[in-house]
Amino acid sequence: MQIHINTRDGVPIYLQVVNQIKYLVAAGRLSAGEELPPIRVLAEKLVVNPNTIARAYRELEQIGIVEKRRTAGTYITDQGSPLARKERLKILTDRVDHLLAEAEQMDVDLEELTRLLNQRHSVMTSTRARENPDA
Repeated sequence: MQIHINTRDGVPIYLQVVNQIKYLVAAGRLSAGEELPPIRVLAEKLVVNPNTIARAYRELEQIGIVEKRRTAGTYITDQGSPLARKERLKILTDRVDHLLAEAEQMDVDLEELTRLLNQRHSVMTSTRARENPDA
């Protein structure tokens, strides 16, 4: 499980952990029944206070993404899957908002941005087709 912390973006660390785990679940990289790292292990890996990870796990538990199993760890719930589509769209909406704001700051209009998106989509699609010719 790859989580990256950015101390300069103004988002609280626990919330960065929450958002990234939600993203991993929505993207299918963490599936139902999969165990999350123990609080202390993840805190050491990210070089943060264990209380920060504990808070993130509590938040994820409250929204139904994970469940704590007494003395057995923290696991992705089966509920994570139904939330996946809604969560993916929310994540993409946030990213699109950031992209639009950046484009505006860089004086790139919507038409040019749309052309760029279509171009990048074509590149990704053709690359994927070359890598998976039987798909």
